[in-house]
Amino acid sequence: MLSQFRKSLFLNTLLCATLISLPATAIDLTAELASRVSNVKAGNQQVVLLGQELKTGQPAPDFKVVDNNFKTVQLSDFSGKTILISVVPSIDTGICSLQTKRFNSEVADMPEGVVLLTISTDLPFAQKRYCQQEQVADMAVLSDAVWRDFGSNYGLLIKDMGLLTRAILLIDEAGKIRYQQLVPELAQEPDYDAALTALANLLKKP
Repeated sequence: MLSQFRKSLFLNTLLCATLISLPATAIDLTAELASRVSNVKAGNQQVVLLGQELKTGQPAPDFKVVDNNFKTVQLSDFSGKTILISVVPSIDTGICSLQTKRFNSEVADMPEGVVLLTISTDLPFAQKRYCQQEQVADMAVLSDAVWRDFGSNYGLLIKDMGLLTRAILLIDEAGKIRYQQLVPELAQEPDYDAALTALANLLKKP
């Protein structure tokens, strides 16, 4: 017993010494991402976005996010469907909440084969609490907090904030980006009518 205790004490001491010797600087996982000064503003400041800027008509990159149970969800899970993605900086804030509830209210009127998603970098349990409190139950609300994979792949991650810029995306059945709306002011609601009209026009195409 004493020998085992001494062995455990030695290992713990060694581990502590190793941790103390590690550099105290944080690793920036976004350091290698492309950056660009966007037309989006936060107050009077233009926002720098990280990740590759996407063009309408190009294939939509796959991404992985998590639901409120930390289950991985990927774009490829919705293959063959038309997808509207509502992107918000922080779901439990005024404008983001209005945006989320607006699209949640549209789900019932959507034809079969159309999927509406909300994505933010809020933690999954914060999203779950919000959805329960605000009765957002018809639309999947997903978190990019774990890997920042969506924000990085879609060029929507705000530098030095860890948030996503406000946006609406449409992806067609073939997996191509057909519409993008980057809201020009973070504190402003998106143009819902423009996005829903674009969706209706997309669904009319043979």
